[in-house]
This record gives sequence, C-alpha cells and structure tokens, in this order.
Amino acid sequence: MHRRTLLRLPGLAALGAAGLALTACQEDDPAVSVDRSRHTYGDDPSQYGELFRPAGPARGVVVVIHGGFWRAEYNAEDLGTPLAVALAEAGWVAWNLEYRRIGDGEGGGGGAPATFDDVAAGIDALADLDVDTSTVVTLGHSAGGHLATWAAGRGRYDWPERVPVTHVVSQAGVLDLRASEEENLGGGAAGQLLGRQPTVADEKYDPAQQLPLDVPVWCVHGTDDTIVPLSQSQSYVDRAVEAGATAELVEVEGDHFVVIDVESDAWRRHMEILDSIA
Repeated sequence: MHRRTLLRLPGLAALGAAGLALTACQEDDPAVSVDRSRHTYGDDPSQYGELFRPAGPARGVVVVIHGGFWRAEYNAEDLGTPLAVALAEAGWVAWNLEYRRIGDGEGGGGGAPATFDDVAAGIDALADLDVDTSTVVTLGHSAGGHLATWAAGRGRYDWPERVPVTHVVSQAGVLDLRASEEENLGGGAAGQLLGRQPTVADEKYDPAQQLPLDVPVWCVHGTDDTIVPLSQSQSYVDRAVEAGATAELVEVEGDHFVVIDVESDAWRRHMEILDSIA
C-alpha cells in the first residue's frame, strides 16, 4: 500500500500505520549524510534520545517529540525518525526524544508526572551533548505537540530548565487537556495521562492554562483532522494572542498525519517556519 494511503487510514490504528510507512519509505532512500547517535538520560529503557547531526554547520536544535496519545505502543523510532532525518538534511541538529508513556510493559511507566519528568530531563540532556543550545525548537505531533508546548513553560513549575526552549512548533497538538477530555479525544487519553479528570488544578500540565508563554508558538494543523480537531489549535492561538503572547495558526490541507509526512506540502510549510527562525 502506498504511504499516502496509509497516512489516511481512519482512527488511532492509523497512527501506527503512518509511523511504520514513513520509516519504511526512509529505508528505501539513499544513505543520507547525517551522523546518528543514541544517548540515555536515565536508567529506564525509554529514557533516551537519538541525535542526528547535519553534515555541515548546524542552524540550531530541533527536539522531535512523537505523538500517540501518550501511549506506550507508539514510539520515537517509528514516528520521529523520518522527521529527524529530514531536519538534519535541512541543516538542523535533531534530537529525537523518547519518554515513558501510558501503559504497562515496554514503553510504559509514564503518566503524570513521569512523562513530564522525562521530557524535561531529555531536553536538558542536550547541555551535555556538545551542541549549541542557543536556538532550541520543540516540534511535536498530537500528544507530542502538547509536550512540546508544555516544555517551553516548564521552568515556571516543578522542573529545572538547564536548556530553555526558544521556539515551539505544535503539529496538530492536544493543547487543552480539559477540552480534550470533554471531547473524549483518544478515548479519554488526557484523563489517563493525569490519572484523573483534568481540572483547573492541573495548570502545570496543561498548555492552555499556561498562557502567555514567553516564546513564539506556531500551531500547524490539518483542516481535515478528525482525531485532534482544528479547534484545539484555533482556541490556543486565539487565547495566546489575547494574553499578549506570540502565536500563529498555520492551517494546512490534510488530515491528522499530513503534518508528519515529510514529502507533503504541509512539511514544506514547516520548513518555511524553521527558515524564519534560523
């Protein structure tokens, strides 16, 4: 089956199919001139990242945070690697970050606060990897968009911030945990992440309650997304701008997965955003 067909399969099952198809396509490509290395930031098997360095001078660092409604069955290797390779080919250092997710067994052990602890520690691990962290962009898809946006404000709460985030690109991000739960996105995934119904007491976990952020945020979202509705990005940007933050809604044609298709027009729009940064 063609990769673009796989990217449009309905429901959560499509998320796994999309990642597998993207990875398979990348393996068919000629070898790319990037250096790839794996580094751990903790003792759990999920506490690692893979660093992709460009062949020439780096424009900055992009932290790739994969989605999958924070669940263990979805992983950085399948969903993040194609994006990291594309970013390194475009001159960015890409840090494809894995973290503990919801569930038991391999990849599990996450939820609040473990998932958040991991993302914070994983970003801060860049301080020890001999990379220039003056420009650090978090780029995350779906649940990863939630974590990418959250990470930019983590220093206000319970997490250290050795490596501050300077820019955020949310790809169809779950940016309002209370609205996500009210709409039963991912079968109640936000409640499973927190271990309870999200409330106003969950500001430290919820980007929608952390406005305004001190860094610019781009919310890239497919107009035909039926898994995470466009309203998640629209509402976030409207409220961010009203609060005095710098935020932009970037609507692209396509579904939930078009934003992680590195051959799509949507991905080219991501490249334009990154070009405006460095």
